[in-house]
Amino acid sequence: MLRSVVNRNSTNLLKATVEHAQQCVRNRSRLPLNTVILFVPQQEAWVIERFGKYKQILQPGLNVILPVIDSIKYVQSLKEIAIDVPHQAAITSDNVTLTIDAVLYLRVFDPYKASYGVEDPEYAITQLAQTTMRSEIGKIALDTVFRERELLNIAIVDSINHASNSWGIKCMRYEIRDMTLPPKVQEAMQMQVEAERKKRAFILESEGKREADINVAEGKKRARILNSEAFMTEQVNQAKGEAEAQIVNAQARATSIDLVAQALQKENGMNAVSMNVAEQYVTAFGNLAKESNTVILPANSGDVAGMVTQALTMYKTLSNTTNKQLDVKETKAEQSPSGNEKL
Repeated sequence: MLRSVVNRNSTNLLKATVEHAQQCVRNRSRLPLNTVILFVPQQEAWVIERFGKYKQILQPGLNVILPVIDSIKYVQSLKEIAIDVPHQAAITSDNVTLTIDAVLYLRVFDPYKASYGVEDPEYAITQLAQTTMRSEIGKIALDTVFRERELLNIAIVDSINHASNSWGIKCMRYEIRDMTLPPKVQEAMQMQVEAERKKRAFILESEGKREADINVAEGKKRARILNSEAFMTEQVNQAKGEAEAQIVNAQARATSIDLVAQALQKENGMNAVSMNVAEQYVTAFGNLAKESNTVILPANSGDVAGMVTQALTMYKTLSNTTNKQLDVKETKAEQSPSGNEKL
């Protein structure tokens, strides 16, 4: 059991050592030979040492160096290089563990510093990117990581460039490629999203109901206003109709009274009026007991002639009184202009 554990640990350690060694010799595993006349490719810098001491940096194109004495120690590529940053765990300010996979883009701007400032530039810049990323992630909350990923990338690039300036390497970009959350956190975030969607749905539904209630209330309000206006118009029209009807009735009654008055002035007019009053008296007397069982009658209810005579006497008395009042008013009206003339 102990042997299997030891063998497994040794195998993992060996794999890590091999990967590190491959990264260390990535750019210098195929160093060109010193053939006196050298052709340096574009976007490459060859570092020359003489007797183990830095001598010069060969520029692209034709170069001539001394054999045996001079040796090509480092070959630095001046192109932009993309390096995979391994998966790493980081803890946010609200204590949520994230597993982040990123890509780092860098370029060598000083071959001398890149060769002699650090043992393995790529490995050093990768480790620096990992530590910087952990530091920046620890300053912000989980929601801010998703919302401000671009600002996070810029902050990591600035921190890396500040530290790697002495290595002759400049970080161009840092992009977070993948971000993995714990399963429970993912479930909580999913529940939060669903709750937010339900909240928005309820809000929209309530707003719809409110608008519908407002529309119904506005409709009822307008309907009541229109009904009241219609009722008012109806009442006005009815009042006008009743007024016109009363005017017409009054005119008809006045006309009938005028005709009756003219008829009374003719021969036998009073006899005709007496007969009419007698007929109305008999008709009214016949209808007395139809509406009620209790009837109060005068002592001479059977004397039709006396009743007619009494009615005509009252009519003559009222007529004489009215005529006298009209004569007095006409006399006063005639005397008023003469009195004014004397003044």
